[in-house]
Amino acid sequence: MKRKLIILFGAIILGATQTYSSPTINDVVTTIPTENGNVELPEPPQKSTDEEIQAGWKLEKNYTALLQSKLNVFVPLEILSDIDINAVVIDDEELNIPFELELNKEPEKKDYYKLKFSENEIDIDSDGKIDTFIYSPKYINQRIVKENYVQIKGKNISKDGDYYKKIYITIEVDE
Repeated sequence: MKRKLIILFGAIILGATQTYSSPTINDVVTTIPTENGNVELPEPPQKSTDEEIQAGWKLEKNYTALLQSKLNVFVPLEILSDIDINAVVIDDEELNIPFELELNKEPEKKDYYKLKFSENEIDIDSDGKIDTFIYSPKYINQRIVKENYVQIKGKNISKDGDYYKKIYITIEVDE
């Protein structure tokens, strides 16, 4: 009795594998389902000479496919304006020179982005005393930042002359 059951069970497995087996490499799909119906594919060319092989297939039907793509593009916050500050300091005069910075867009988050200067306290005449200070608001919340100013203390400048200093400004994230 056991032998008959085993043979019967083996026949069911063999039939199932033949029914659900995947197509082999030699099977050729002749139709492709689309929204507008099935597209019939031509038979592969059976060419034998080099000229026939180079000629390729003849175009029987032409279809246009429209694709749509969506991208998520992130544009970083950037400083657009360059600032040149020219000042004449006489004796012990103290100057407060306001300046504005323009950004490429309004910041998405409030109280998140900060201005970072390469130097906030500068010794412009290299005598060892800090004489120039840069002040800016703690956070950038607008496209045009207006509350910036440079303070120059003439009493700390000991040498007469023309002085130039390049300061770099970057935007940093408060974490």
